Amino acid sequence: MNHILVPIGSNENASNTLQYAIDFAKELSAEVFVFRAYKVLSKAGTLINVNDILERETNLYLKSIISNVDTKGVSVKMISAKGGTIESIHSVKSKLGVDLIVVGPRSNSIKEEVFLGSTSGSIVKQTDIPVLIVPENYKFNPFKVVLTAFKSGKLDQPGVLTPLQLIKKFFNSKINLLLVKTPNYKTEDLTVDDSLTAIQNTFNTSENVTTFQGVLEHFQSNNPDLLCVFRRKRGFFQKLWEKNTVLKSEFHCSIPLLILSGRQ
Repeated sequence: MNHILVPIGSNENASNTLQYAIDFAKELSAEVFVFRAYKVLSKAGTLINVNDILERETNLYLKSIISNVDTKGVSVKMISAKGGTIESIHSVKSKLGVDLIVVGPRSNSIKEEVFLGSTSGSIVKQTDIPVLIVPENYKFNPFKVVLTAFKSGKLDQPGVLTPLQLIKKFFNSKINLLLVKTPNYKTEDLTVDDSLTAIQNTFNTSENVTTFQGVLEHFQSNNPDLLCVFRRKRGFFQKLWEKNTVLKSEFHCSIPLLILSGRQ
């Protein structure tokens, strides 16, 4: 894992999210790219340099966020991108390569009942990049136990487990697998990919209406400090990611949440 992208919004938790990403990157010897997109504006009257002003203000904002953290010797670079957030992230990925996105769950303007705000939700929904969602005011600590929950043990994309494999390698984390058998599951779903079994410490199955209910049932017994789930084209979590916002009543997590791209 070489490049970690940290999209920064206009909220009080931005510095904390960046600090978490830096602390995490230091353990992996990765670089951090602090990112913020700004909308392109057409010329209005005599204001012919509006976009230049927006770029300058964006860079000043990013510098102010960086000045509030301890870089700890980690390479932290700024990226101000002209355009929308998602298309800009795709552009950054194609030019620099992005191994992981670290982002907060929501901005301060979002209502309290929302778990994922529109920006974080759209990143999860519209990119295939692994995303690590860090709760507000959460401090980094090496992961001791990772609860990895899924409804199908099939993995169709090569390299999908790379972030999880690196976490196990660098932190000697215990990887607990939880296969949740939901209604109408297929027999093939019960076959767990060899790459998953290769990193597992424990394996359990559960029968629940949704994967999230399975997580809730086994959360306390596992006592994880990281929850890992997969994005798929079918299943409970994919239904969540269809929307740009996710309510806490639908899904919430009090610890860091790693979302891997297990689309099939």
